[in-house]
Amino acid sequence: MKKFPLAAALSLGACSNLFAQTNTITVDEKIDAAIGPAAQFISDIIFYELPVAGYGIPLILVWLLAGALFFTVYLGFINIRGFRYALDIVRGKYNQADAPGEVSHFQALTAAVSGTVGLGNIAGVAIAISLGGPGATFWMIMAGLLGMSTKFVSCTLGVKYRDNHADGTVSGGPMHYLNKGMKERGMAGLGKFLAAFFAIMCIGGAIGAGNMFQINQATQQFVAVTGGEAGSWFGQGNAWIFGLIMAVLVGLVILGGMKSIARVTEKVVPLMCAIYIIAATVVLISNFKLIPGAFTAIFEGAFSTSAVGGGLVGVMIQGLRRGMFSNEAGIGSASIAHSAVKTNVPVTEGFVASLEPFIDTVIVCTMTALVIVVTGAYQLDAAGDGIALTSTAFATVIDWFPIVLAAAVILFAFSTMITWSYYGLKSWTYLFGNTKTTNISFKVIFCAFVVLGAPMQLGSVVAFSDAMLFAMSIPNMVGLYMMAPTVKREMQDFLAYARSDNNKPLTKEAVKTEAEATNA
Repeated sequence: MKKFPLAAALSLGACSNLFAQTNTITVDEKIDAAIGPAAQFISDIIFYELPVAGYGIPLILVWLLAGALFFTVYLGFINIRGFRYALDIVRGKYNQADAPGEVSHFQALTAAVSGTVGLGNIAGVAIAISLGGPGATFWMIMAGLLGMSTKFVSCTLGVKYRDNHADGTVSGGPMHYLNKGMKERGMAGLGKFLAAFFAIMCIGGAIGAGNMFQINQATQQFVAVTGGEAGSWFGQGNAWIFGLIMAVLVGLVILGGMKSIARVTEKVVPLMCAIYIIAATVVLISNFKLIPGAFTAIFEGAFSTSAVGGGLVGVMIQGLRRGMFSNEAGIGSASIAHSAVKTNVPVTEGFVASLEPFIDTVIVCTMTALVIVVTGAYQLDAAGDGIALTSTAFATVIDWFPIVLAAAVILFAFSTMITWSYYGLKSWTYLFGNTKTTNISFKVIFCAFVVLGAPMQLGSVVAFSDAMLFAMSIPNMVGLYMMAPTVKREMQDFLAYARSDNNKPLTKEAVKTEAEATNA
């Protein structure tokens, strides 16, 4: 899912006011004015920028990128050499039917992908290219490849330290591995603080960036392709009805818990990716003679020192920023979904999770970038940016393709919302207890914000929720650094088992036996 900071969101018209009236202060504006100063203060802290070569580099980006680089090197480039094992696990080679958990490896992957593959893959990429030129695509891909290692560490820990409940459900994620893992290292107090901090931030991120931002973008695109603000029935003060319809659909799914969410995402995620990739492929085939030139522009632009795109530093910042923000590696949210997998060997889900940034950034974001570059849409002053730019690029081939894009946007938003409802729920129950009352209360609140988010102009809420979203990475990355040796040890044990030819069923004992034999 890609959420991005306020300036980018506003440039997309993500939170345009469907109810604004001349000389009238709306409820949206009152709320925005009330929380604006505090929201901006927090946002300025989280997205504080260091000036480098005339460009601001967000410290949170440095924090995430440094971690991705460290884990990639520390684990011996497991993002590359572990790729085939990840595919084997997803295909079911190491399935454990009697293992604790709620969903299969494939279902866990689709659930997590649904939370990351989203509007940022459409709008965020367009922003990166409009500001940094085609070369930003290269650095987005690099961010995706490096992010695979961070997801590997986070999701391995998510399974290792999860709670298995009596009813067969599980709860996992940074809240649990920060609490338990830090306690094992003699820092119980720090672990509890970091876990609670993460949970609070995750609830805010779920309701804001994972809910209100998503429904608002989906509403805007739907209104645009059904006649615009003046011509669409939903654009005449009725946007909340679209939100209500989506809220009902979201509610029907999330009331069934993780198993229900997984059953939907395993169908919706392949469908939405297929729709988008097929549409992008049609555009690329129509411009196939320009594809070599597009790749040349991407590679040359990535290392260009010219002023176009902001020079080398400017291009790197735009590409890495959108890439890291798109795949959310280091945020920790995805490990909540991956923790529900059926397995006795936690590191297997680490391998599966490493595919997530590859799908999100290397495949989907690159497809978007190629469409924008080969059509030359980013060079048109009238194209705008964000979804408007991507929509313009698609329309250059078939004028009704923006309708296809709208369908993809709605599917992206829907899948993101149901997954983030689960992230928020698990954080909510971590803080307030895992009871039926707490479960239902959060789901009702979440669905209510779907309705509210459709028509509202809440720029400060978006800024605040984005800040909370990326604040999750602060405690999470601390825990990942501290527990990286544990993940490395489990990774080495599994690789010893996987390389053996004894065909033993995958169990903790079999992994341990092979590891001991290898080290003997």
